[in-house]
Amino acid sequence: MDFNSKCRQIRKDILSEIASIGSGHIGGSLSIVELLVVLYHKHMKVDPKNPKMEGRDRLIVSKGHSGPAVYAVLSDKGYFAKDWLFTLNQFGTKLPSHCDMNRTPGIDMTTGSLGQGFSCAVGIAKASKLRKDNATIYAIIGDGECQEGQIWEAAMLASHWKLDNLIAFIDYNKLQLDGKVEEICKISPLYEKWKAFGWNTINIENGNSCEQIDKAIQQAKISDMPSMLILNTVKGYGVKFAENAGIGNHSMPLSQELLGEAIKELECNK
Repeated sequence: MDFNSKCRQIRKDILSEIASIGSGHIGGSLSIVELLVVLYHKHMKVDPKNPKMEGRDRLIVSKGHSGPAVYAVLSDKGYFAKDWLFTLNQFGTKLPSHCDMNRTPGIDMTTGSLGQGFSCAVGIAKASKLRKDNATIYAIIGDGECQEGQIWEAAMLASHWKLDNLIAFIDYNKLQLDGKVEEICKISPLYEKWKAFGWNTINIENGNSCEQIDKAIQQAKISDMPSMLILNTVKGYGVKFAENAGIGNHSMPLSQELLGEAIKELECNK
């Protein structure tokens, strides 16, 4: 598969769905596109025709505000029709602003209250071990989310239980809702902290590189401990207006005119 081409397509779909309602979580959705594409198109054992398949791999997006990115990839995989994307966060939609397992096929855990999704991922990984279903549990957390104490409680327990079937990722784009992560509440040095908590920790220098993400996941799969992959990403990656907005891209307006400009930019960057 041409990962770069797929990522461009997914970015167009994300922007189109957000533009359909006029605003949304652009920055944190665009920053994890490469990760989602590599997971769903290479590593995850799932069946879109049977979303509740026993023994399937699971993805818990603890930073649930990145739902638009997850929806774009799920639609691309065939979990639901693409026209669902244009109902994002509207009355009666099956695609709410934050991920909801009771509404959307392919969503394995309702998330949005930061920190809680990661705890659920640890619990699901433990349950998978008890069931011996050979599933791999993946989780994505935000860097601002690492300021939540619940993250570190879950990290301790996962290490204690030696959950080698748990592979987690930090979207380390250095920005959160209302400022720079390091200015609001310093979380560095992340690598050393996760190592100290007993995790197999891998630093991915370019977290928007499909090749580097793929290689790191392969390394994580052979570890005998839970793995934390730190992705150094760019919030709003791939679209200049979003990248340049800085902290303003967490949730921002998106007009049809700006959408058109962004799609032209993506098409020119082949």
